[in-house]
Amino acid sequence: MKLWPNLVCVLVMVIAATSNKVQGGTPYRVLLDTDVDTDDFFALLYLLKLNQSQINLQAITVNTNSWTNAGHAANQIYDILYMMGRDDIDVGVGGDGAILENGTIQSNVGGYLPIIDQGRGTTGPCRYRQAIPVGGGGRLDIDTNMGIRRSFLPQGNRRYSPLRQPTAQQVLIKTISKGPVTVFITGAHTNMGIFLMTNPNLKKNINHIYIMGGGVRSSNPTGCCPKNATSSCQPQQCGDRGNMFTAFRSNPYAEFNFFGDPFAAYQVIHSGIPITLVPLDATNTIPITQEFFKAFEQNQHTYEAQYVFKSLKMARDTWFDDQFFTSYFMWDSFMAGVATSSMLHGEYEENEFAEMEYMNITVITSNEPYGISDGSNAFFDEGKIPKFNLGKNGVHSGHVQTGIRDPFCLRENARGRCKDGYTEEVVGPDSVRVRVATRAKPNRDTTSTLDREYYVHYLDVLNRPQYKGRFNFTTEFPRYKEVLYKPDFKGKKLGKTVVFDMDMSAGDFLALFYLLKVPVEEIYLKAILVTGSGWANAATIDVVYDLLHMMGRDDILVGLGDLFAVNQSYPNGPLVGDCKYSKAIPHGSGGRLDSDTLYGLARDLPRSPRRYTAENSVEFGAPRDTDFPQLRQPLALEVWRSLVKSLDDGSKITILTNGPLTNLANILLSESNASAIIQEVFILGGHVNHQKNEEKGNAINVPSNKYAELNMFLDPLAAKTVFDSSLEVTLIPLHMQRRVYAFPRIIKKLQAKNMTPEAIFTKRLLMRLHRLRRRHHLYRHVDMFSGEILGAIILADDHQKHLNSTFGVEHLKVNAEGMLSKDGEVTFDTYKNKGFKVLQGFDYVSCYNIFSNRLLRQEQSAVIGSFDEQKRLWSSQ
Repeated sequence: MKLWPNLVCVLVMVIAATSNKVQGGTPYRVLLDTDVDTDDFFALLYLLKLNQSQINLQAITVNTNSWTNAGHAANQIYDILYMMGRDDIDVGVGGDGAILENGTIQSNVGGYLPIIDQGRGTTGPCRYRQAIPVGGGGRLDIDTNMGIRRSFLPQGNRRYSPLRQPTAQQVLIKTISKGPVTVFITGAHTNMGIFLMTNPNLKKNINHIYIMGGGVRSSNPTGCCPKNATSSCQPQQCGDRGNMFTAFRSNPYAEFNFFGDPFAAYQVIHSGIPITLVPLDATNTIPITQEFFKAFEQNQHTYEAQYVFKSLKMARDTWFDDQFFTSYFMWDSFMAGVATSSMLHGEYEENEFAEMEYMNITVITSNEPYGISDGSNAFFDEGKIPKFNLGKNGVHSGHVQTGIRDPFCLRENARGRCKDGYTEEVVGPDSVRVRVATRAKPNRDTTSTLDREYYVHYLDVLNRPQYKGRFNFTTEFPRYKEVLYKPDFKGKKLGKTVVFDMDMSAGDFLALFYLLKVPVEEIYLKAILVTGSGWANAATIDVVYDLLHMMGRDDILVGLGDLFAVNQSYPNGPLVGDCKYSKAIPHGSGGRLDSDTLYGLARDLPRSPRRYTAENSVEFGAPRDTDFPQLRQPLALEVWRSLVKSLDDGSKITILTNGPLTNLANILLSESNASAIIQEVFILGGHVNHQKNEEKGNAINVPSNKYAELNMFLDPLAAKTVFDSSLEVTLIPLHMQRRVYAFPRIIKKLQAKNMTPEAIFTKRLLMRLHRLRRRHHLYRHVDMFSGEILGAIILADDHQKHLNSTFGVEHLKVNAEGMLSKDGEVTFDTYKNKGFKVLQGFDYVSCYNIFSNRLLRQEQSAVIGSFDEQKRLWSSQ
């Protein structure tokens, strides 16, 4: 009988402990706002592994103006959720709403731009985002997860689809409207800042906001000179409050997440909602140590653990110096642990993983003196009444950093003066009391090689059998096998060697299908060069690989070109630069979001074993060899040199360019014999005005420039380099392309009893473009992509026997003086320095027939028709 009171006591203790871990017996509902950087999905996978009866992740919104690009980020999130069996989680990305000149915030602002630069569309400057590298070590590597994403993550049915994808604001409103929720922010604060400014009635439903970012009392441990260094060693960001390794000379105070949109961060911090900040102060005390790395390597018992470790290992193997283990930290994943510990054990209880302290802080959004008007601050400089009723001499009214090379911020031989995004400790009316993690706690087990408590916990959570991933890309299919398809051209007399230079717009993929269908006896497409400064971001190179795989042409080399227009990358930092011209391309609907995903259809293409990877070797200038250096992504110039070396004596190369002329200009500037090797260049681009300035160009988002064509505008200096060269150039100008702006006609022609896979895919893409153009004004320009087939057709129609095309010789020049209103304009050269062969007429009806007939032919057709076909092949017993 004495046992009963003891059992009652135990039950009471268990119930009390359990009630501490949930709110009123229900799980904590969590929304994650993330920029999908590598450490962000480390945090995401951690959250997905927690007990769902305690912590239930309900929604994810993607921050689109930071480390990733929207289309690639959304699809990676969908793939992670599919692997983890969590397709129930809502995902919100983007949106095309505007902030009007009077400060009115429309619905569904997509967050592609910081609030200060958000106008009526998704085009705009890159004042803050230019701090993030574009290529390796930056957005290219994050979009692809260094090549690991496509080799490891399975692909489910969910994907980005135009005008169907829930926006970030829609998901925020839906999730927060349902009741109490806790918000985690692991990127720039744009989404949440806009939400709080437009939905003040829903603030009451947000219990708490946990943030990774900022630096309050932090001292950057990276970029320091070794103790035994010589006097020639110059410290970099060593000791700074911030961590912006690309911008510390102008702003040594800010951390990347807060710098991405300081005004939005200010709105969040000053919202009145309880805030816990996990800044650099804490994360700098929990680096990825050698001991943790080794322990992780030996503990990969789930797919999610394997994915995180593979990503971590590739980051280490490609790190730019030998200081990875003291420079790479557990940023977002540590915040997730600190946050959930606070939630489960109570804010006023001791946190398991971090030492906590209350501080009074604010977020610096502009620099003193306040009340100035120097053109940097769009809140005040663009109208008489400040936006959002901001005070004319208040904390938001000073100079706002315009870029990482802002002259206002730079001081010779001294620390930069700008503080935009700095989480400064202050007193007074502008201060906010927040709970701050100050350092990671040591491991309670002093005998362990893992000297932080969170190291042990993180590895334990990721390797738990509960809520584990179901499969990866290869184990999902019992008969998965990597196959490369390379044609056998023995016995065939191959046609002229062709290189296709593309910026990966939808029209470029239409043109590529056509080139691959022309008999190899007429055109031997041997290489493709891509540029990431046009309609698509660099990671879209994977779609090129998939299309080639579909068509059985894994033999074609693909070279990655420069990611900036000529002279737009910064000296001593070629992976960062300005977006003076590329900002004309929308980030959202009808722009890069759709190009990166091929308007939602890219995932229907079969998956190629070839893909972009960050693999590298010492031979090509890397600090060390990675595990598979043979998989390294070749650069455009390397592919060009390899191609030239493979030519027979006397052979030459024909080039078709369908995008900015960056790659061709770099070839001319780098290779002294390039002009002698190139037979002819077909340039799809330029607007040669024949109608007394009545017909405008198509730089649609640059209203000051009426007559430029986009391919010329996106890199005018490259265009000038090509125009001034001795190359034989055939120009297919804009007014000729416009003659084939007719989706219905091409769609109607693409009909047959036995449609080829490439014809089926092309028709689907054209029909989608046509429907979108009719349905929404943001797609009104997409008919230009049908005009991009013209260059390929002209190139293949050697003797003009099918098109009845006519040409004339015109003396032309291109403007590249640095004025946005004039750059890219093609005008007549009165000095007649160089003549160009310019297309002046053709039978456009025949053009539709030629294009459709090629794609419908069974010869040189696809060897594997779709991803669904691959899945059936890999699943068959």
